[in-house]
Amino acid sequence: MSGAIAIKAATIFDGDNWHDESALVLRDGVVEAIVGAAHVPSGNEVVSVDGMLVPGFVDLQVNGGGGIMLNDRQDVEAIRTICAAHAPFGTTALLPTLITDTAKITRAAIEAGAEARRRNVPGFLGLHLEGPHLSIARKGAHDPALIRPMDDEAEAALIAAHETMPVLLTTVAPESVEPARIARLVEAGIVVSLGHSDTSYPRAIACAESGASMATHLFNAMSQITNREPGLAGAAIDSGQFFAGIIADGIHVDPATIRIAHKAKSAPGKLFLVTDAMATLGTDMTSFTLNGRTITRANGRLTLDDGTLAGADLDMISAVRFMHRTIGVDLSEALRMASLYPAQAMGIEGSHGRFARGARGDVVHLSDKLDVRAVWIGGRRVFSA
Repeated sequence: MSGAIAIKAATIFDGDNWHDESALVLRDGVVEAIVGAAHVPSGNEVVSVDGMLVPGFVDLQVNGGGGIMLNDRQDVEAIRTICAAHAPFGTTALLPTLITDTAKITRAAIEAGAEARRRNVPGFLGLHLEGPHLSIARKGAHDPALIRPMDDEAEAALIAAHETMPVLLTTVAPESVEPARIARLVEAGIVVSLGHSDTSYPRAIACAESGASMATHLFNAMSQITNREPGLAGAAIDSGQFFAGIIADGIHVDPATIRIAHKAKSAPGKLFLVTDAMATLGTDMTSFTLNGRTITRANGRLTLDDGTLAGADLDMISAVRFMHRTIGVDLSEALRMASLYPAQAMGIEGSHGRFARGARGDVVHLSDKLDVRAVWIGGRRVFSA
């Protein structure tokens, strides 16, 4: 985008503070300033909205949307469709997520992601490879036949992928990936998350000391907190080295458990929101397939035939509303959980998650009832209700 636009609103949340009767000034697709509504610089296109402006949401776990799963289609147009499906729900940057699959499909997803980055697909941030180096004991909806330990070839392929795609997240289990490999991945610039694991607290902490900095969908598909073994869930909450994604829909994690985890989480790592969304987002689909297995959508749940939860029927603004209205966190905190904290988890808070000078012009216009009214990505409006 070229030129400048000033968006006036009753209130603007910059990621830290609220500004009343102000305008967000964007120039060439990035944030220039927040000024009083009466002090917009001349030469700006002015747009006035009611309600509030907040930083665009950052979703680090998006399996699909718009009828498409990344596992089924690994091409730029599939990634474009997934990103576009999430924009009406306030998500302006996301990681399309490949669930455990074959080496061939994994390579194709990496190639598609690299091409999406070259073409600057709106909303595309990078890739999340969730597996295949997980624990079969905590497989969840992942196909156990495709789960495998990380070897030298897979490690080298990940490091090579990062050279073409700077924002790269991988979920691994300590049972399948040794701390030394984690250290090499992190040294190469890859963000490593622990998940789908029955690991112990000491082993999880050892992985954190090797550079693992995140836990994938806290409480789901991981060892739990018990009286004598805190497990991965306990390590993620107790250690400030971990950021932790959580699916806030009241189905994957009980509201009381979310409330406890939020109160107990050690800093500087934070609890942040993920949707774990599947192909159904933005559609009226009632079923789809993953690795040849049928997943059914009913009553807010996505399940395999045996009842195993398979991703979530959730969008990001719904997760924000859930945290604010059901869990009871302050609106500012709920918004940070959807924007600033995931950006910090990926080390991109300089460009995403807040309205700081030079940050991307990713903006969400919310009504007072927290409905998405409009979305801008890189200063360009991509959705209007």
